[in-house]
Amino acid sequence: MTRIDSDPHADQPVVSTGLTLDAATAVAILVHGRNAGPRNILELVNALAHPAFMFLAPGAANNTWYPLSFLAPRDQNEPFLSSALRRLDSLVAEVVVAGVPRERIVLLGFSQGACLASEFVATRPARWGGLVAFSGGLIGPPGTTWDTSASLAGTPAFFGCSDVDAHVPRVRVEESARVFTAMGADVTLRIYPGMGHLVNDDELDHAQRIIVAAASTETRPQ
Repeated sequence: MTRIDSDPHADQPVVSTGLTLDAATAVAILVHGRNAGPRNILELVNALAHPAFMFLAPGAANNTWYPLSFLAPRDQNEPFLSSALRRLDSLVAEVVVAGVPRERIVLLGFSQGACLASEFVATRPARWGGLVAFSGGLIGPPGTTWDTSASLAGTPAFFGCSDVDAHVPRVRVEESARVFTAMGADVTLRIYPGMGHLVNDDELDHAQRIIVAAASTETRPQ
């Protein structure tokens, strides 16, 4: 019988670009999609580069954060989903210990990575530097409800997706935007008619605005 590692993503590599952590004013954590890797998501840095930022891209075991659709029952994506969230927890903890507060940390992901980043921010409510979800939304089967009692305190959040994405239903992206709004995030939602499963220039422009704002956010007591 094959043993499933209870924490498969724990020791996977992290690839970085931009400033070193001790020199960075702000940090973006870029979360890759299914069957991809850190260097794939870091290709976006050409459009997002900022002189104050360090960009970190963690890798998933076997290039996939969880095996099934983000709309599958959560227990069917375990232990991979919990391991992926813990991996982001540990990465954020390293960044905060180095002196970069959460309001200067941006979580950005594409596809499966966007789903993971969205779930992470929603379940760790705070004032973050921002969330950028390219073709993704909150994780859970249809009918899932999320706790909206805690505050995201004005965290900028961008959700962008095609209206006909084969992997990410428009209704879940819109539902995710409503959840973040109810939690007090400053939400921008863009649905693009007929677009494929990709990132377009308008989405990158919105992401760049969040990056710039995070670099200039006033540090507040934790």
